[in-house]
Amino acid sequence: MANESWTDTVDEAVNDTFEPVTEFLSDIVFYDVRVFDADFPIIVGWLVLAGLIFTAYFGFVQFRYLRTAVRFVSGKYEQENAPGEISHFQALTSAVSGTVGLGNIAGVAIAVSIGGPGATFWMILCGLLAMATKFVECTLGVKYREIDAEGRVSGGPMYYLRKGLAERGLARLGTVLSFASAVMILFFGFVGGNLFQVNQSLEQLTTVTDDHTDFFTGSGGALLFGVVVAVLAGLVIIGGIRSIGQVTSRLVPAMALVYVTACLIVIGFNVDAVPDAIGTIVSGAFSPEGVTGGVIGALIQGFRRAAFSNEAGIGSAPIAHSAVKTKRPASEGLVALLEPFVDTVVICTMTALTIIIAGGPLYNAARDTAAGGGDPAAAERIAEAGGDPGIAITSDAFDTALPWFPWVLTLAVILFAFSTIITWGYYGLKAWTHLFGTSRASEYLYKGVFCLITIAGALLSLGTLVDLSDCFLFLGAVFNIIGLYLLAPVVKKELKRVLEYVRRRDEGWSEERIEAAEAAEAAAEAAVPGPKSGSPS
Repeated sequence: MANESWTDTVDEAVNDTFEPVTEFLSDIVFYDVRVFDADFPIIVGWLVLAGLIFTAYFGFVQFRYLRTAVRFVSGKYEQENAPGEISHFQALTSAVSGTVGLGNIAGVAIAVSIGGPGATFWMILCGLLAMATKFVECTLGVKYREIDAEGRVSGGPMYYLRKGLAERGLARLGTVLSFASAVMILFFGFVGGNLFQVNQSLEQLTTVTDDHTDFFTGSGGALLFGVVVAVLAGLVIIGGIRSIGQVTSRLVPAMALVYVTACLIVIGFNVDAVPDAIGTIVSGAFSPEGVTGGVIGALIQGFRRAAFSNEAGIGSAPIAHSAVKTKRPASEGLVALLEPFVDTVVICTMTALTIIIAGGPLYNAARDTAAGGGDPAAAERIAEAGGDPGIAITSDAFDTALPWFPWVLTLAVILFAFSTIITWGYYGLKAWTHLFGTSRASEYLYKGVFCLITIAGALLSLGTLVDLSDCFLFLGAVFNIIGLYLLAPVVKKELKRVLEYVRRRDEGWSEERIEAAEAAEAAAEAAVPGPKSGSPS
């Protein structure tokens, strides 16, 4: 951006201050091991391993009960008198709005340009595994949520780590993990979920308007953009999760439809290339020769992009899902497993297919540069795009078929960014109140600070601070997944309970009859000597 003078001074001062801390944490959180001449981040392996373990432990829940999840989202089993604030559909769209964003547009481009088309295959596989992790953490989010006298819900890892582990005789561990998780989510909410989003959406707006006006390249235009976003976000956040759910339930499906439709148009213009593209993706996933690192390089790029995109195991999504209206926690766990499917399997894959089929000069240049060869002008094009031309690659690919699409892409980026801001504003609020209390003054202080950071995001880049926020977010995954492993038996019992509920509803049982049967079953279980669910075994 062209915001010179004091903004550059602040940027430089903040970056210089936090750079040593960022480098130190990055070396720990994103520690790489060499696997067949490619760097594999341990944190990505940690997330993927969790998906594998939970997929096996819960009997491939993401495949066996996918239809049941869709039926819950459609409202088939909705209960208006159930505790909570929003519907299953609103909870899903609220959580999806926090993950669907620039990573699906820019990050995927980087994955396929560096890891080759085969990265798409591994990205899809990682997304499918992530569905099981989302099921586990969001079931726990509802199981251990807290509802105040006004009906407002608070949930997420801060609560299920503390309360759930205390039930299992691990109260001290739960307290430490819940505190650490709250700190990680709060910091990322301020920076990655807010500052970065408004900054990058302004960058795209500046790019497409550069030939027509330089208004947004100046500090005045940037300030206006930041204020408008801050005011709109503030109005939604003040209304709480009910307001966020109402906005995202309309905004997320609309923007996803626009984006996926554009992808389908580009693919449709090149329909003859689809079979070859799919073949290239599959063969590239297992080919010993690849753009960077062969099959391992493709696997790493695909897994890394999927893990960073859907955030399964991070602990953020359970905060939104906890607000659902339900009496059976695993019902929302099933709904939540649809989130990585939409985010990674559908939207990320559509982006990858569009780029692979349509290509574009910048994608070709990035691919050639990653392979260490190709057109000598490739490196120059990459440098002109800032060295990390993710969103430019996607825009370039669309431009080959739809010259007007960069304008639509700009609108999509702004909407994606806005939905992410309001959702992470809510996540950050729950982390804040967990740390500093739930008083009105505390909440309004947080919301004021959050909106000020939104304005700052339009004026400053603070690149090192954004990198630091990524460290905090994925460090949170370490704390969260430890708790998920320890609480998995609780989730298994909740899954059995909700599947029995679905069976009874499908057989025509009334809610009153089902609740009476569940109460009798709970009483019978309590009368049996020995360890109870949730207690140390």
